[in-house]
Amino acid sequence: MWDLILKKFRKYPAQERVVRLLLKRGFQVTSDGKVVSGGIKLAHTQIAQEVGVDRRAVDATASMITQDDLLRIIFTKIRPISSLYEVAPDLELGVIVITPVDATRTGVLASVAASVAEHGVSIIQAIADDPIVSEHPTLTIICDRRIPDDLVGELLKCEGVKGVSVY
Repeated sequence: MWDLILKKFRKYPAQERVVRLLLKRGFQVTSDGKVVSGGIKLAHTQIAQEVGVDRRAVDATASMITQDDLLRIIFTKIRPISSLYEVAPDLELGVIVITPVDATRTGVLASVAASVAEHGVSIIQAIADDPIVSEHPTLTIICDRRIPDDLVGELLKCEGVKGVSVY
């Protein structure tokens, strides 16, 4: 599906950068072409600065989204999610970041989750980056407690896992 969205912007690299940010952050576009997060309007100049394009590229992207049936449906309904990643250490939660061999491969999350469960650790949040939207996709897992040392070795044995970082 993301390929279908990005294909519409292939001829416009600046707009493609904007739409990638909108997808990554879960920003919406209103019927009048404003970029919002929930009910909060986001300045097109700030979005442009974030991705290194001119503000007009953001305006053109938002306009294109409002005029395309599929894009309009997606960008009026997409939502951001919150992540516990940054606060996990302060809350004494464990963080596992998995770097996959191939992020498009199926079963990585299932294999990692099974290994975590076998060690009696509960997963309270799992966020997998979309390989089409993210340049370096990872799987981030927040657990109910610190990660046991022996779990790291087991995770490295999971099919499709290239690397493991624990915080």
